[in-house]
Amino acid sequence: MFQNRIGKLYKHLGKLARRQQVSCYRLYDYDLPEFPFCIEIYKDSLCVSEYKKRLEMGEQFHETWMLACMEILSGITGIPEERINLRTRQRKEGREGQYEKREGSGEFFTVEENGLKFLVNLRDYLDTGLFLDHRLTRQRVSEESNKKTVLNLFCYTGSFSVYAANGGAVSVTSVDLSKTYLKWAEQNMQLNGFQDQGKYAYKHADVKQYLEGLKKNIFDLVVMDPPTFSNSKRMKEILDIQRDHVELLNKTLDTMKAGGRLYFSNNLRSFRLDTGLIQASDIRDITRATTPFDFQGKLHRFCFCITK
Repeated sequence: MFQNRIGKLYKHLGKLARRQQVSCYRLYDYDLPEFPFCIEIYKDSLCVSEYKKRLEMGEQFHETWMLACMEILSGITGIPEERINLRTRQRKEGREGQYEKREGSGEFFTVEENGLKFLVNLRDYLDTGLFLDHRLTRQRVSEESNKKTVLNLFCYTGSFSVYAANGGAVSVTSVDLSKTYLKWAEQNMQLNGFQDQGKYAYKHADVKQYLEGLKKNIFDLVVMDPPTFSNSKRMKEILDIQRDHVELLNKTLDTMKAGGRLYFSNNLRSFRLDTGLIQASDIRDITRATTPFDFQGKLHRFCFCITK
């Protein structure tokens, strides 16, 4: 059953990926309840995350079952088993654990997306370094960045910053609470030739506090992709995106020029945007328009384009 499903998906999605010149895409996401995996292809490697361990099998049988699954994946994709990175995908309680380095090989390698280069690590961190579901959103940002001042909040490893710089932004400011990911973001920028310290800034800060210190009417384009919830000790206050999104968005809009655009997304499945309290001239739900081919019917995030 697993072999048949993976075979069909790899044939179909692989064809779409090649047509769109995409080397990193999601192959499988818990399609079959008996096989609780999220499987992503990163160039010539596989990232396989097991959502929950099948304890009813028993430890020894689970190991045998897992080896059989990996053999199937290797046989269908042609990716050697030594390039399959297996991990347990845990529910994130806030974003604190995301910043912690895990035991692993420490292996970083470069992948490409739309001609741009990004460092990924499939072993050592909770996430790989590149959120594949925002592929189309990144392209939008690139297309709208020419001669714009851009702010990337909760920037993670800076993929939006790279796209903005590539789109011709006059300046890009990347903000994150994690020094680890901020350094990663700077490395991604440098990997693509964006090294001008006068144009590209990296701010280690709690986004809420950072926004309070900014002047008004500075930025033309802002990207905000916050965690659903964060109780990091490095933050002044706990972040709850459903409770706090109106305040966060309005503070961000204050820093923007009239007519500026804010791309706001989050992964809370029950999220509801309180449009009546947001000080914007236009709000559009672009979730469907920014859903890539490999996430059709399986995307659990929202994305909005908000105009000041």
